[in-house]
Amino acid sequence: MNDESDLPEPGADGRKIIHVDMDAFFASVEQRDNPELRGKPVAVGGASGRGVVAAASYEAREYGVRSAMPSVTAKRKCPDLIFVKSRFDVYREVSRQIRDIFAIHASEVQPLSLDEAFLDVTDDPHGLGSARAIAEDIRACIKAETQLTASAGVSYCKFIAKLASDQNKPDGLCVITPAKGPAFVQTLPVRRFHGVGPKTAEKMNRLGIETGADLARWPLEELRARFGSSAEWYYRIARGIDERPVKSDRVRKSCSAERTFGQDVTDPDALRAELERVSTISWERIERSKFIGRTVTLKVKYADFTLITRSKSFTEPVRDAETFHEAGRSLLNALFPLEKGVRLLGMGLHSPVEQQKGSPKQLGLAF
Repeated sequence: MNDESDLPEPGADGRKIIHVDMDAFFASVEQRDNPELRGKPVAVGGASGRGVVAAASYEAREYGVRSAMPSVTAKRKCPDLIFVKSRFDVYREVSRQIRDIFAIHASEVQPLSLDEAFLDVTDDPHGLGSARAIAEDIRACIKAETQLTASAGVSYCKFIAKLASDQNKPDGLCVITPAKGPAFVQTLPVRRFHGVGPKTAEKMNRLGIETGADLARWPLEELRARFGSSAEWYYRIARGIDERPVKSDRVRKSCSAERTFGQDVTDPDALRAELERVSTISWERIERSKFIGRTVTLKVKYADFTLITRSKSFTEPVRDAETFHEAGRSLLNALFPLEKGVRLLGMGLHSPVEQQKGSPKQLGLAF
């Protein structure tokens, strides 16, 4: 690439990409599971002298508490800060729920961590009509199944989608079309740019580069002289250009749905009714994703957070809803009488025997 005339038009390939980011994920899970923490400043991590904040609730962030901050500093900023020990087994479990939702809505999903991912929704597998509608449906499904909120950015490339997801946090949605992409990038401080670390941002600031607009004014050759091999990346993103694809990191091994209850459920009839609801949602997902498997699995988390799974395997693939539902009913009935309340119920299909690829991408999907 020698000059700006060599650059593609922003969004010329017609891709529609969503970046979903859970809101204060670890801290929000703790507030969800412990009502006494709701509305209070919470930090996940160790409170000892050498402890570090792994995550902070939005109430704590108002005092300047941030992740990776030493606990003593966080406590000094917020004297009423409540420290909670991390529970990564629970965070991973919730992350699996969220990734199952992603897999239903997109043919290509690239997780970045437990609480965020890129999704390529160009092919609109369920005919929702726009990338915005897909993002809204994803957020609604996450809220219904986990009682947690997520923010999403919708755009034509990964770089801007990630910036957009942070724009209206928490529980927000931001859509940036190709026509608005370059202008959007140029209004932002370079310290927010992915790939521009704190030291690089400081160096840019010393050179008078504080915003995307400042960066866009620098010729490529001058950027190369200052920033070496990273120069072309900076040159492109300042103009809203990022052609990196969304890369999936795993083969789908299951399809399921889960529901976390606001209050523990102890009544068998109420649990059976909830199972029918979860089972129906799960089967709809199985059909939409064209997933085929042989093993029906029931997941139950009790009030004390004990988690169990019960499975029933078949010699042939499970191809009809009634077989799936009946297997779930029999697995649940075998658990009665209950010794404690239930806080989560899940149903899924595992042991894949066939995978079918999604439909070809259609470039006409709206934002």
